[in-house]
Amino acid sequence: MRIFLIEDDQEISERLVSGLEALGYVVDHADNGPDAYVIGKDENFDAVILDLGLPGLEGLEVLRRWRADGVQLPVLVLTARGMWSEKVEGLNAGADDYITKPFHIPEVDARLKALIRRNSGLATPVFTNGNVSLDTANGRVTLDGKPVDMTARELRMLNYFMHRLGRIIPQAELTEHLYTLDESRESNTIEVYVSRLRRKLGADIIKTVRGMGYRMDERK
Repeated sequence: MRIFLIEDDQEISERLVSGLEALGYVVDHADNGPDAYVIGKDENFDAVILDLGLPGLEGLEVLRRWRADGVQLPVLVLTARGMWSEKVEGLNAGADDYITKPFHIPEVDARLKALIRRNSGLATPVFTNGNVSLDTANGRVTLDGKPVDMTARELRMLNYFMHRLGRIIPQAELTEHLYTLDESRESNTIEVYVSRLRRKLGADIIKTVRGMGYRMDERK
C-alpha cells in the first residue's frame, strides 16, 4: 500500500519510513504543511500519517482543507502523549484515527491496515478470492491452501488488486502504488509484475482490459 507520511521531525520520519518500507509499504514523505496539502490533494494514496505540528501550515488546517476539497484519504493523526484535546480536534477535523508519540511501528502498521480495510469496506485482514488467499497482517499468500512466495512488489500489487476486485485499474495507477515519487520507473514494470502474478497464481488471475488497464474479477 502507498502511504503519505507528513512529519517534520527528521528522526521520527526516518524511523517511520524505514519501518514501514521494511513491512512492504511504499512511503512518500513531506515535512511541511503547504507541500503536504498539495501532494495529498493531487496524488493517490491509500492512507496518510499526519503530524499536527507542521511548519508553514498546521496539520489540522491541512486536514480541514483536504476535507473541504473532497479528499477522502484515511488519515492517521500523530499526537503528543496525553494531549487528548489534540485527539478531539483531529477527529472533529476529519481524522479517522490517532496514535500517540512515542509509538511502536507494529501499532502504526496495525492501525494503517485497519484504516485501509475500513475504507475498502472490509472487516478482516484475510482476503480470499477463489483459491487465492492473502493475509495482510503477515503478508502470507496461499494458493489452494499452499504458501506462495512473493517479493515485496508482487505482494504490493496483489494487495492492491485484492482491495479492488472487479475494478479496472489503469497501468499508471498501479505504477503509483508500486513506487514512491522519487523512484525511477521502467516502462514495462507493470507488465512484468502482472506476468509474475499470473505465473504464480494462475494465468486467469488478472485480466488485461485492452486500452484501459487490468482487472482482477471476484471468484468463488
